[in-house]
Amino acid sequence: MLIGCPTEIKNQEYRVGITPAAAQEAVHHGHDVIIQKGAGVGAGFPDAEYVTAGARIVDTAEEVFATAEMVVKVKEPQAVERKQLREGQLLFTYLHLAPDPAQTKDLLDSGVTAIAYETVTDRTGGLPLLAPMSEVAGRLAPQVGSWTLQKANGGRGVLLGGVPGVAPAKVAVIGGGVVGTHAAKIAAGMGADVTVLDMSLPRMRYLDDVFGGVFKTRYASQGNTAELVAEADMVIGAVLIPGAAAPKLVSKAQLSTMKPGAAIVDVAIDQGGCFETSHATTHDDPIYEVDGIMHYCVANMPGAVARTSTIALGNATMPFMIALANKGWKQACADDVHLMRGLNTHAGKLTYAAVGEALGMATTAPEKLLAA
Repeated sequence: MLIGCPTEIKNQEYRVGITPAAAQEAVHHGHDVIIQKGAGVGAGFPDAEYVTAGARIVDTAEEVFATAEMVVKVKEPQAVERKQLREGQLLFTYLHLAPDPAQTKDLLDSGVTAIAYETVTDRTGGLPLLAPMSEVAGRLAPQVGSWTLQKANGGRGVLLGGVPGVAPAKVAVIGGGVVGTHAAKIAAGMGADVTVLDMSLPRMRYLDDVFGGVFKTRYASQGNTAELVAEADMVIGAVLIPGAAAPKLVSKAQLSTMKPGAAIVDVAIDQGGCFETSHATTHDDPIYEVDGIMHYCVANMPGAVARTSTIALGNATMPFMIALANKGWKQACADDVHLMRGLNTHAGKLTYAAVGEALGMATTAPEKLLAA
């Protein structure tokens, strides 16, 4: 199979879909790999490393999209890229379709077979291709939140860890999954007073057992959430429903209960965000203010640490990429139900139920396509 990787064109997105190590693995399995010139430079991978790995460098994204049987990316295809997709082609990348009807329509119109990293599952019910970026985003959240809290950026002027004689900042993390756990761990390590809200008692027991009181846990009832949001200097939104739009957990009305200059970091913004007042921002202009509350809602947070993110993502996606190339999408999905869960569109049909529910669109079960 001819596997292609274009340069990412989303604002300040420096990650790359295929690392030299992944290219070498694909070549070892008998596949051809083309990489757009300079695609890996932002992540610290010069073209020469791809050539050494056995890949071929091409000048333009147009050549990648026109010739590759499978296109491997990081972020969802932008409008100019979606116009180049075609039926019979395989797209393997993050999609986040639930809050994005325009992208969904374009993918369906193109007929492309699109497998979304964020809906591939594993035997434990986890999301193995989302987890590495969730870890990165979770660890970044307190870092960018502390920056947002600085007075020069419109924040309260509160130091996350305080100093002797001055109380540390209070941080509320909504969601105790991968993002929330890593966010709480880093925020607590920075000296903040951290509470994680979650609705799963087993998960909270796990966090208490593993972290031994490094941070606190509270049940995510409406009352507890409202109380902690009102007390917090920083609120980190870390709730995700696989493939679906994120639930709105903090309303605009609740902003009036928060401390002036408090910071909101919405890590779920790729799926529409879990604050009513959230809208996606970029690394160029990452924060905005609503009713005196500072919002950080960058939709590709891990892109800020492109090398770490690219290597972590490549480690996770490589086995699936090789399986798709070796077997073709249909056989690979038939052999692996967890990979099949990643199928979002095929030949003009939407195949992921949560996306269909979010967008009010009909869906076709992927099992029916495999049986056809």
